[in-house]
Formats: sequence, C-alpha cells, structure tokens
Amino acid sequence: MKSLVLLIVGVGIGFLAAHQINKTPEGKRFFADVDSRAKEFSSAVVEGYKTREAELRAAVADAE
Repeated sequence: MKSLVLLIVGVGIGFLAAHQINKTPEGKRFFADVDSRAKEFSSAVVEGYKTREAELRAAVADAE
C-alpha cells in the first residue's frame, strides 16, 4: 500500500513539473520534440506490424 501511495505521489509531482516546464518556450519546444519522436516511433511500429502481417498472410496463403 505504501508503494502505491508513493507511485501516485510521484506521478502527481511529475505532472506538476511537466506543467510548469511546458509554460516556458524551451519547455514547449522540448515537449513538441518528444511528441514528434513518439509519433515517428509509433508510425514505424505500425508500419513494421503491417509489413509482417502481410508476410505472414502470404506465407499462410502459400501453405494452403
């Protein structure tokens, strides 16, 4: 139970810190950069998933 409380407090402090950092121009640039990198990463994961899915579907079709 103590670790759950510490986790919640830590998350709260993190949100407050991020909110304060986001108020500055440098903070906004930082979070925009993080957001764009996260979108690039997720796009790469989705593309890789779709490519692998197509490969597996083709292999199953050939096996049948």
